[in-house]
Order: sequence, then structure tokens, then C-alpha cells
Amino acid sequence: MNKLMNQTIILASNSPRRRQLLSLMVDSFRVQPSDVDETFLPQETPQEYVLRVAEEKARAIGGRVNGEFVIIAADTTVMDGDEILGKPANAEEAEQTLRRLRNRTHQVLTGLVVFRPADGYMASELVVTDVPMRNYSDQEIEQYIATGDPFDKAGAYAIQNEDFHPVSDLDGCFANVMGFPVCHLMLLLKQFSQE
Repeated sequence: MNKLMNQTIILASNSPRRRQLLSLMVDSFRVQPSDVDETFLPQETPQEYVLRVAEEKARAIGGRVNGEFVIIAADTTVMDGDEILGKPANAEEAEQTLRRLRNRTHQVLTGLVVFRPADGYMASELVVTDVPMRNYSDQEIEQYIATGDPFDKAGAYAIQNEDFHPVSDLDGCFANVMGFPVCHLMLLLKQFSQE
């Protein structure tokens, strides 16, 4: 990890949750959101999609900086079966999504990339977490939606919400469900520092 001490880390995201989680790992970093097209390609699987988009985010920032930088990028998708669940556009969509997920297990997929533009080194990982939802009530759904919390979150929920606490016993990466699997990031950074 000593190599990282001499390099500026750039987080290629504007997500408050990613900033919060990265700040638990490193003292200082820059935030520089990328502006990449996040459209699915024909015949692309969700797994391929999150890895491709994370890589494109990292490369987009890499093309704009000079010097010794380490760029961290991620892209997260919530899957229910074969369907991708995006951010709800309104209260009705949030309610439909939360009812759909209730008392069932779905998956959160994150493509995670660490990129050093100076020499082109890139390490990536796909992190998949099975998320079992608890059997919350319709009233709990209504109260949660009234907080406004579901609207900027894929799948219409935040695992870390203490009042709603939508997930039952998670046997996987909690931080991945928040959109930034820091345990896996630490391993990628360790691998990176040995290159």
C-alpha cells in the first residue's frame, strides 16, 4: 500500500455513499464524476455491463488527468431475477418495487475498477451479493416512501436505513449493497500496490 501514499486518489463518482465509504479507507481523495453513456449494449449481461461501465468511468477520468493518479470507479445494478431495477421515478414506482422485493432475495452487482493512467494498469472485480428482504408491512413501505429516501436508490431502498431496515439476515458484503464494496476495494488496492 506504500505506492498509494505518493499518488492522488480520484473517486470517479458523485455518490455520497461512495464518498462516505472511501473516506473510511483513505484520508484524502478527489471526487471527479465521469460523464459516460450508461446505456446497455445489445447482448450484454448485467455482469458485463457493470464492469464495462466502471471501466469506462475510470478511463474517462484517466484521459483528463496527468501525473501519478489512482482512479477508483464503480457501477452498481440491482437485479431481481433477470430484470434490472433502477431508481424509482415516483412514489408509485417505489411502492411497486418495494412490494415486489418484500420477503424475497434479489442480487446487487457492482463492477469495481482501480486504474493507474500513467502506465495503463487496471484491476477489476465483479462483486455479487444476495440480498434477502424481510417481510415488511405496507404501512412500513408508505412511511419509508414518505421520507424521500427511496428516490435516489436503485431498488428503491437503502440497506443502511435504520428506521426501515429492509434487509433480513445478509450473508454477504453489506457495503456492496450500499454501492461500494470496500472490502473488495481494499484487496484490489493491495494487488495494485504490488504491481
